[in-house]
Amino acid sequence: MNPTPAPPLFSYFPAIVCTVCDSPIDALVALCVPRDEAMDLVAASWGKDGAACIVATLEGGRPVAVLPTPEGRWAACNAFLDSLAATPEEASRRLKKLLKRGRVGYVGCLQRKPIAP
Repeated sequence: MNPTPAPPLFSYFPAIVCTVCDSPIDALVALCVPRDEAMDLVAASWGKDGAACIVATLEGGRPVAVLPTPEGRWAACNAFLDSLAATPEEASRRLKKLLKRGRVGYVGCLQRKPIAP
């Protein structure tokens, strides 16, 4: 019997930038996350290996993400988690289809933890 291959440990998603801020807390607040919840999310993400983004779901179910930019700032983004991809290249292709009228976007990365039996 062949063992089932392990799922990838990372998933990638397209994200369209709404605004860019100086801190992850400011970026979450710009996306309408209440400040106290934004501070809790940022604190919870500290010390995580490879935690390069913070993802939240707003009231009403809209997913958003805060991603670090190459310039050292934080991009507040609409996240397209329904378009999770196994590779960054696949997520980049999906992002290109979503970008219109000069919008800017990034590919976000989520680390998945295996479920212990």
